[in-house]
Amino acid sequence: MRHTLTTALAACTLFTLTSIAQANEQVVNLYSARHYTTDEALYTGFTKATGIKINRVDADDAGILARLKAEGSASPADVILLVDAARLYKGEMDNLFQPIKSKVLSEAIPAHLHSLPTASGGVAWFGLSTRARVIVYNKVKVNKADVDTYESLGDPKNKGKLCIRSGSHPYNLSLFSAVTEHLGEAKTEVWLKGLVANLARPPKGGDTDQIKAVAAGECDIGVTNTYYLARMMRSDKPEDIAVVNKVGVVFPNQQSWGTHMNIAGGAVARYAKNQANAVKFLEYLASPEAQNYFANGNNEWPAAKGVSADNPALKAMAGGAPFKSETIPISAVGANITKVQQMLDRVSFP
Repeated sequence: MRHTLTTALAACTLFTLTSIAQANEQVVNLYSARHYTTDEALYTGFTKATGIKINRVDADDAGILARLKAEGSASPADVILLVDAARLYKGEMDNLFQPIKSKVLSEAIPAHLHSLPTASGGVAWFGLSTRARVIVYNKVKVNKADVDTYESLGDPKNKGKLCIRSGSHPYNLSLFSAVTEHLGEAKTEVWLKGLVANLARPPKGGDTDQIKAVAAGECDIGVTNTYYLARMMRSDKPEDIAVVNKVGVVFPNQQSWGTHMNIAGGAVARYAKNQANAVKFLEYLASPEAQNYFANGNNEWPAAKGVSADNPALKAMAGGAPFKSETIPISAVGANITKVQQMLDRVSFP
């Protein structure tokens, strides 16, 4: 009996100590739509620098937003990482995030790359890296001057030449929303109708497929995010290099509003239990160290001020010189999404 009691007390003590240790353990629970193996270095670096352990759940943007809604106040999520401005805006509108008050983030990230201030004075989400949406073209068949603007994609001179992924894909929704901000709804709808008329084939595949289609002669011009092209430029596969050698790249609208830049960004979940750790993690992602991981690991441009991308593919793609990027508030892009979806329906964009 005495032995049993001693054993029970020992087990109870062990349980108590374990519970205390778990309670004292510093963690941050991350829901991430970034499916890039190179990001592992980011997570390791953060834990090494702070001692805060990262528990990660991976899903796509839409899946993460749906999960947050379903979980409600029971959600364990602390930090949300999404890879599109429209998705971040939707999360904000659905009240899935809580305002962030961070001098570090506000000073590091340009104002047009984060949400507008909330009523409480905080910020719902911050862009942490950027990716340009560019035009690729067949160097043999196409004159670069004929595709140096987004408007040219809808010009009758390019009839039957365009390859692009689905109009309803978030990357295109964000581009079309940015164009709406620049041109207005009426002119944008005419432009979208021109894009439909210029399709070489019905939209299919991802951005890499558009690049390959241009190289293969299936179409003469295509639209892609820069990191897809940069991956192929840095590939050691002969077939990828062969594709890259056949296509040229244009950073559109250098003489007007600049090239459209989408973002990957982060927010603090509305019901975050580890709010302070969540803010620390986002601040870490805005640090020069993490920003360079974005640039070199996934071929994205840093969002933080004063941090340049030390990436040979990105430099070569831009011709070794800075390019003009648009500076409209990225939150305005999200606000135009519903209008764009309605326009796409009216012009029967596949």
